[in-house]
Amino acid sequence: QVQVVESGGSSVQAGGSLRLSCVVSGGNFRATGWFRQAPGKEREFIASISWSGRSINYQDSVKGRVTISRDNAKNTVYLQMNSLKPEDTAVYYCAAGVVVGPSSTIDYWGQGTQVTVSS
Repeated sequence: QVQVVESGGSSVQAGGSLRLSCVVSGGNFRATGWFRQAPGKEREFIASISWSGRSINYQDSVKGRVTISRDNAKNTVYLQMNSLKPEDTAVYYCAAGVVVGPSSTIDYWGQGTQVTVSS
């Protein structure tokens, strides 16, 4: 049984940093990534990383502030977020599948972790 479990969400002040973690168990997937959904908005792609770590993609709006990485020995994918802004406030979801991208059909989703950035 596949499980995707996020953690690390918190409330922080603008300019702060957070590292989100996503543990994927029960299967090996070609790609894992992060999405977010703010209140009243559609879910949007943030970043993805291939199993090997050689292919990484970011949404343009977060480039330079966000880094995705993975530790396959721990079945964990990380999302390091720096210089956080109030507009980064959202529920952050981890996704796993054959392809993870802005318009991909995602095979597995996590339950989400809340990130709140105050000004």
